Amino acid sequence: MAAVLVFRHVPHEMLGTVATALAGAGLGYQYVDLFYCQEIPRRRELERSAGLVVLGGPMNVEETDKYPFLAPEVQQLREAVAADLPVLGICLGAQLLAKALDAAVTANPVKEIGWYPVQFTAQAAADPLLADCGHAATVFQWHGDAFALPSGAVHLARSKACENQAFRCGSSAYGLQFHLEMTADMIEDWLGNPDNRCELAKLHYIDPLAIRRQTPQNLPLMQALGARVFERFASMCQRRAERLRSGGRP
Repeated sequence: MAAVLVFRHVPHEMLGTVATALAGAGLGYQYVDLFYCQEIPRRRELERSAGLVVLGGPMNVEETDKYPFLAPEVQQLREAVAADLPVLGICLGAQLLAKALDAAVTANPVKEIGWYPVQFTAQAAADPLLADCGHAATVFQWHGDAFALPSGAVHLARSKACENQAFRCGSSAYGLQFHLEMTADMIEDWLGNPDNRCELAKLHYIDPLAIRRQTPQNLPLMQALGARVFERFASMCQRRAERLRSGGRP
C-alpha cells in the first residue's frame, strides 16, 4: 500500500500521535528529512503517495537563502493541492501551505508557546476532520508567525492572539497552526531543546514551568481531539492508497 510522505524540518519535530492514526489505518509513512538536505520527492513520487504531512520548524517561510529547501517545498505543496492529495500542514507546515496558495505569512503580534484555547468556527462543525469536535479546545502551540487565509479557503479555528488557526483548501488540504500531535515526551523534549530554551529565555511572558504544570491537565483532552482528527485524516489517505492499489484515479 502507498505510504504517507512526511516533510520534516528539524530532528525534534516528529509525527507524534499522527503516527498512531496512520498505523491504525494500515498505512506506513516515510520521513523526508529536509534538514539533512534529503531531496524533495519529484511530482510523480508525490502523486503515488497516500498523503503528505508537513511538520513544524523554527524557520520563517521566506528564509530561502538559509534554508534552500523551502522554495521547492512550497512548489511541491502547490502541486499536492492541485493533485487533490490529502495534505496536513502543522505550524510551519500550515504556513508553507498558505504560502503555496499565495497567502501572506507574517509575524504574529505575540508568540504563542504553551497551552492556549482556540475556538472552532461555524464552518468547522461541518468539516470532514473537525465535525463533532465542539466549539473550543485547549491546544499546544509554538509559533511566532501566522498565515492569512488563502483565497477560497474555509476558516476553521481562531484564538484571541491569532485569528487564523486552521483552514481547509479544497476537499483535503489542511493547515493547523497548533500542535495536536504532541505527547508528554515531545513537550519535555521541546522545552529542553537548547535552541528552544534560548528562545524562551527572551520571552518574559512565557513560563516553561507553567507549561509543565498545565500539561497533565490539558494533554489527555487534546490527545483525544487529536486522535479523532488524525484518524479522519488517515482515512482520507487510506482511501487514496486503495484507489492507487486498484489502479484507479487517485
